[in-house]
Amino acid sequence: MGRWLSFFVVIVIGAVIGLLAGWFLAPGQYLDTSPDTLRVDYQADYVLMVAEAFQNDDNLLLAIERLSFLSESKPQELVRQALLFAEPRYADADLALMRTLSLALQLSEAEAQP
Repeated sequence: MGRWLSFFVVIVIGAVIGLLAGWFLAPGQYLDTSPDTLRVDYQADYVLMVAEAFQNDDNLLLAIERLSFLSESKPQELVRQALLFAEPRYADADLALMRTLSLALQLSEAEAQP
């Protein structure tokens, strides 16, 4: 019984020291980070959320504004990159939403060109 008790006491003491060191001695600080620092999977999730919102409100200008928050790249390029990542991973319904947004952006871009 004494060996088990000392084992758990050492584990608890190590965990407490680790938490205190992480919180007080060397806490992580993230200042002025931008959305383009997100991992590609989170960026694809964000594009999917914009596509879902676009399906609900059918406001392409608002979708473009939301996509511009993610990166300075063209909205169509952001959606294309998200689709490339999402193809083997996302559900067909989600992919359809992203493709609908992509098509709307392509049509908008084609209309804007003389």
